[in-house]
Amino acid sequence: MYQERLKIDWWTVGLWCFLVIFGWLNIYAATYNGDHAGVFDMTTFHGKQLLWIAGAALIALVVMFTEPRVFSNTAYIIYGVVLALLVVTLFIAVTSHGGKSWIDLGFFRLQPSEFAKFATALALAKYMSAIDVKWSDMHTKVVSLFIIVVPMGLVFLQHDTGSALVFLAFVLPLYREGLSGAILIIGLAAIALFVLALLVNKYILIGVLALLAVGYLFVWLNKRSTRDWVRTLAVFVCCAAFIFSVDFVFNHVLEAHQSERINVLLGKSEDLQGAGYNVHQSKIAIGSGGFFGKGFLRGTVTKADFVPEQHTDFIFCTVGEEWGWLGSSILVAAYVWLLVRLVFMAERQRSRFARFYGYSVASILFIHLFVNVGMVLGLVPVIGIPLPFFSYGGSSLIAFTILLFIFIRQDASKNQLL
Repeated sequence: MYQERLKIDWWTVGLWCFLVIFGWLNIYAATYNGDHAGVFDMTTFHGKQLLWIAGAALIALVVMFTEPRVFSNTAYIIYGVVLALLVVTLFIAVTSHGGKSWIDLGFFRLQPSEFAKFATALALAKYMSAIDVKWSDMHTKVVSLFIIVVPMGLVFLQHDTGSALVFLAFVLPLYREGLSGAILIIGLAAIALFVLALLVNKYILIGVLALLAVGYLFVWLNKRSTRDWVRTLAVFVCCAAFIFSVDFVFNHVLEAHQSERINVLLGKSEDLQGAGYNVHQSKIAIGSGGFFGKGFLRGTVTKADFVPEQHTDFIFCTVGEEWGWLGSSILVAAYVWLLVRLVFMAERQRSRFARFYGYSVASILFIHLFVNVGMVLGLVPVIGIPLPFFSYGGSSLIAFTILLFIFIRQDASKNQLL
């Protein structure tokens, strides 16, 4: 067996350190009051977060000293254990903010849905590396879909829609491995049709689609066969059926508060004391920060607790108020740099398992960043997912740390011949 010295990507480790430390400072600022000024006061959110950071760092160290093939060899076992936890959660979970996704262990509340993300990434990477993938083979598509949908469905049953939607991120690494781009186009088209069906009269929308179908057949295609007619008609019928199903989904599948948040985002209603309150106050906090911000611990909106969940899902508005546009830009730039490095690292992997897992890590972090910052700025509906490594929470910090450092460990040994 030949081994060479491990080459750890210290830039990625450094970005992790920056995000968790800067995150802790903002948790401290968001929850600060004169009665609990002590940094190590374990009765406060910032004190507890410091404990989670220490625990996450210790776990990261353990991961770095673990043989990389251990993760691929135990991928299905880890996946199965997490699925079992998700099932158990449905029966013994503690209800919080309308969701049933927490297991109360007394000293710690465990959220298995956070760990399901890296477990699914490991299982998918294992499956994709164990076979000669042919996307023309239906078996490959079905198994890949099964690995994603099972944990996604269990999380959805916990009424944690935000975390469930994060599993859609796995479409991106599958696309990198050869999944047809038509899947991405269909997904984006479905989102566009859903929004348009809420804003535009459905019969007008279907009429426009009919005109597009006719234009496609008689203008775009030079030669039209029976197959073209049948295919175009089938797509049109599917789109029409989807449009008419939007109201049912909106009113009977989504929770009432979720539907109202979408209405607020689309401008169909304005509820500044209800569904739109968080985003409205968040915008005020961010806007008041200006270019340089008000300064650390000087945020007036932050100190007045106008923004609920400001230390968790809405922590980005604390950055905007106290650190301003400059601090917010630095934070976003750090995340973008991390994502770029992860993609670069994924491309240089010699094993398919490591490459696919690396893309999964980047995709999960991207979805979290996009949705969290987007909902704080009022660009996407509020669905309640944390900012990775930054928001308060032991489960999310530890799970994201495991997710990232497994890949750092894979990358460190990419040149070893075992």
